[in-house]
Amino acid sequence: MKEKVVVGMSGGVDSSVAAYLLKEQGYDVAGATMQTWQEDMGVSKKEGNIQENLEAEDAKNAAKILNIPHYVVDYKAQFKKYVMDYFVQEYLEGRTPNPCIACNRYVKWEALLKCADEIGANYIATGHYARVTRLENGRFVIQNSVTAQKDQTYALYQLKQNQLSRTLMPVGSHTKEQIRRIAEEIGLNVADKPDSMEICFIPDHDYAGHIERACKNNLIGEGDYVDKNGTVLGRHKGIIHYTVGQRKGLQLSMGRPVFVTEIRPETNEVVIGGEEDCFCRTLYAVHLNYAAAEELPDRFQAIGKIRYAHKGASCRVEKEGKDRVKVTFAEPQRAVTPGQAVVFYDGDIVLGGGMIERRVE
Repeated sequence: MKEKVVVGMSGGVDSSVAAYLLKEQGYDVAGATMQTWQEDMGVSKKEGNIQENLEAEDAKNAAKILNIPHYVVDYKAQFKKYVMDYFVQEYLEGRTPNPCIACNRYVKWEALLKCADEIGANYIATGHYARVTRLENGRFVIQNSVTAQKDQTYALYQLKQNQLSRTLMPVGSHTKEQIRRIAEEIGLNVADKPDSMEICFIPDHDYAGHIERACKNNLIGEGDYVDKNGTVLGRHKGIIHYTVGQRKGLQLSMGRPVFVTEIRPETNEVVIGGEEDCFCRTLYAVHLNYAAAEELPDRFQAIGKIRYAHKGASCRVEKEGKDRVKVTFAEPQRAVTPGQAVVFYDGDIVLGGGMIERRVE
C-alpha cells in the first residue's frame, strides 16, 4: 500500500509542484488549502478576501490537473489568534514581529497534521525551499535547500519534533528555475505565477493602517523622538509606524542621516541615533526551540541569522536560565531588532533559535 501524504497547497507554483514530485515518487497524494483570513478580520477592504479565494481556486485547479483529491481546511480562528492578533500585539509592545514564523508553527503545520490524521495520511508536505533530515542522535532538523537564493529555513526554526518527523519537503532539492520548468512541462497554469512577497493578510502593505483598524481607538498616539541620552528631538506619529534600523519617513531635520535605534513602548519614545548606533554585538533571546538535541547546550558556537535576508555571522550562544540565551557575535551586527528571530546554524543545519528580546550596546 502506498504511503499517504497531505500537501499544503497555497495556489502557488512551489506547493503545486511539490504535490507532483511526491506523486512521481510513489506517494498517495492529497492536497489541502487553508482558509486563514478574510476582510472582516481587520484586513484592508481594498482587496479583502478576494486574494485568498483566488489562491484557493488556483490550488483546486492544480489538484485537478494532478488528479489528486483536494480539501479546504477552515483555520481562520487559529490564524487570527496566533498570527494576526500576535502581529498587532507585538507592534503595540514596540517589537517587530515575523508572522510567517508564527504561522508555520501554530497554523500551517497543525492544520495539515489534523487533516492528515482525519484522512489517515502518514505525512504532510509543503513547498518550502528547505529539507528535513535526521541526525545521528535521532533528532529531526531543518536543513538548507540546495539553492541559497530561495532558502526558507529561517522561518521554520520553531517546528517541533512531532511536526518535523512527519514532514516532507521535496522542493528543497531543486532550484526555483527547475520547479518552474517542471510546472510548465506538466501543464500547470501557475508555472509563471509571481512569488508572494507581502504579508498575506496585509495585501496593501500598510502595516500601521492594519493595526489601527484592528485596534480602533485603543492605540497610543504621538510621542517623543529622543536621543540615547533622553534629549527630545521632535515628535513621532506613533510607535507602530517604526522599526529598528529605519531611516525613511522619520521627518526629522538633523543635518545628517539618522535611524531608529530603539523603541520604548513604556514611555512612548522612539530613540534616534546615527549609523554607528545601529550596530551591536550582543543580544538576548527567549522562547527558544532547539531541534538538534533534547537539551539546549550550556554554550556553543554557531552562525546566527538575525533576519530572513541576513547572511549570518559567527556567534557564541550561552544559556541563561531555562528559556533565555545570550548571543555574542564576533563582529557587530546592524539593526538587531526585538521581535525578530535569531536562528542558529551549523553549516547547513538549523540547530534552533529564539525571539530577540533585546540588544545590548
